[in-house]
Amino acid sequence: EVQLVESGGRLVEPGGSLRLSCVASGFPFGAYTMYWVRQPPGKGFEWLADINKGDTIRDYAEHVKGRFTISRDNANNVMYLQMNDLKPEDTATYYCARDPNGAVRGQGTQVTVSS
Repeated sequence: EVQLVESGGRLVEPGGSLRLSCVASGFPFGAYTMYWVRQPPGKGFEWLADINKGDTIRDYAEHVKGRFTISRDNANNVMYLQMNDLKPEDTATYYCARDPNGAVRGQGTQVTVSS
């Protein structure tokens, strides 16, 4: 059974930083490109970033480029999203996923950016 478990979300002030983690199990993690997506309140899923299986290619949505960094540790089946300079519009539930649309995803972790 595919399992993706996100953690690290919390309330943070604008300009702050967070690091999200995603622990994967039930499939060969190192063989998959992996994705971070988010769902803002009342809106649809939004692709943020992806990282290929060998961590040689990382792609970012334009509005997070330079602020967010995706990374992975294939030895431990973990993926990360380092988020810096957070803005109120980054408030969302964040998911790690095996596809860019979030069809195969974890339960999510809530990030709230507010003063």
